[in-house]
Amino acid sequence: MKIGLTLENMGDIKEGRPTLGTETPVLIYRLLQFSLREIIEGELGDGKGGEYLYRAGQLAGRLIYDNFLAKIKDVNELYAQLADLLYKLKVCILRVEKSEPEKGLFVFVATEDLDCSGVPEIGWPICQYDEGIIAGILSKFTGKNIVAKEIDCWATGERYCRIEAKVV
Repeated sequence: MKIGLTLENMGDIKEGRPTLGTETPVLIYRLLQFSLREIIEGELGDGKGGEYLYRAGQLAGRLIYDNFLAKIKDVNELYAQLADLLYKLKVCILRVEKSEPEKGLFVFVATEDLDCSGVPEIGWPICQYDEGIIAGILSKFTGKNIVAKEIDCWATGERYCRIEAKVV
C-alpha cells in the first residue's frame, strides 16, 4: 500500500524523537540499504537490487529538488546548494568535476559517501541510490531525461565515488 512520498508523510522527527534526535549512525542506514538490496536480489534476481535502489534514488532526488532546490535557475548555484545540502545532511562531500550542461554531461565526485565509504573492495560499484538521486535532481533541473552511472567507487578500490550523468 502506497502512502505517497512527501516530506510531510515522513512525520515530525524532532517531535517524535525528542531524546534520540534526528540523526542515526551510518551502520543502521547501511543495514537498511544492504538488507533491502539482499532481499530484492533474492526475490527478483541479480542486478535487481541496484535497479530498484536507483529508481528509489530517482524518486528521492525529485523530492529533494522540489523541496530544496526548485527555485534555483543557475547551474553553478544548483551545484553549490546541492553540495551544501548533502554536507549538512551528512550524505557526502560533493564536488563537481566536469560540467558541460550544453552537451548534457555532468561528473561529480563524492567523498565520505554514506553508501560506500569504508566498505570492502568487491569489484563493482554499489552506489545506485546515489546515482538515482543525481539523475532525479538533474532531470528536474534540466527538464531532460538524465541517466547517472557510477564509474568509480570505494567498492571498486577507489577512495571516492565518481558519478557521470548524461542526457539520454
